[in-house]
Amino acid sequence: MHRLKRLMPSKRRNSSVSSVDSGAGLPNFVVEELRRSLLSWYAQSGRDLPWRKTRDPYAIWISEIMLQQTQVKTVMPYFERWMEKFPTIAALASSDLHNVLKASEVFGFFALGSILHLEEQAIATEFDGVFPQELESVLKLPGIGKTTAGGILSAAFNQPLAILDGNVKRVLARVMALDVPPNKAMNRLLNWSETLVDPENGRDFNQALMDLGATVCTPRNPACLICPWRSHCRAYNLGVQSELPMSESRAPLPHKIIGVAVIWNRDRTQILIDRRKPEGLLGGLWEFPGGKVEADETIEACIAREIQEELGIEIEVGDRLIVVDHVYTHFRVTLNVHHCAYVSGEPQPIECDEVKWVAVNELEQYPFPKANLQIIEALKSDR
Repeated sequence: MHRLKRLMPSKRRNSSVSSVDSGAGLPNFVVEELRRSLLSWYAQSGRDLPWRKTRDPYAIWISEIMLQQTQVKTVMPYFERWMEKFPTIAALASSDLHNVLKASEVFGFFALGSILHLEEQAIATEFDGVFPQELESVLKLPGIGKTTAGGILSAAFNQPLAILDGNVKRVLARVMALDVPPNKAMNRLLNWSETLVDPENGRDFNQALMDLGATVCTPRNPACLICPWRSHCRAYNLGVQSELPMSESRAPLPHKIIGVAVIWNRDRTQILIDRRKPEGLLGGLWEFPGGKVEADETIEACIAREIQEELGIEIEVGDRLIVVDHVYTHFRVTLNVHHCAYVSGEPQPIECDEVKWVAVNELEQYPFPKANLQIIEALKSDR
């Protein structure tokens, strides 16, 4: 990024650089021109998305949670199917958690059900089942930060609140020629977003800003010649748009080695599964029990120890069924899955919410994390 440093004006020679970097130094006429040109572009080029056809905060909330997990083109059909199944907060609240979790699995959003369950409980308890309209209240909901809250309240109620998703960070980093990786300048980016949002038309402005990043100011080969902000984009005018945003070197993802037990009852007709506690990663989903392999511990020893600690039973660890590699956002896991025979003890939910014996052909009735679905398929093939 030495080229950027050479092309950027010196702060000593040009005091306007520090004022721009403050997030509040753009002249009013420039801010107004940016708003006007973006909204005009959006009126002609904005995407036709199903959640933009409603002002229902529940529907918009659902779309925001889904969009956190995958791309727009993937979300669209699942969003419409979700809204058919759970059209209102009341419909979601009256549905059994098992059904909500299973629906999130079927629709491809494995953490969605547990996230929505926790948030829906908070809405029912604190806000009488009505999605709140105040930023401070929305921020009290579990798992909702400023960007998600701003996205919901601006889209549903036209509030002029800042957003800062990946597309917006990229656009702002280029417009302002941000000289550090975005994650090291979150306050500046948020200030810029707050400065630019249209006070009278927060809904369309934020949607337009996301569309600009998704369709024009793309990660690679941005289409600068058709960008409504080209004339005011510092990166474009410095010729460094393809070099921004600056990338940040990432440490390797932590790797967890997990021992997993497929525990058969004595006549090998049923398998023991457990349901995770509702809080935390993959909360409320069912899984095959197991845990992390400790230093200098074999997979077999890990499985036997974890099952004793988690379920209070003795097992005999048998042959390996499958090895599953899976990547989450902040770490990756390798699941070493073994057939196990139940020996003695009464299964207890010591570190989970519930345990249950089920037949292999019943496993599909339960919502499992994505990585566990490969275990189920292996069990079907193994019989």
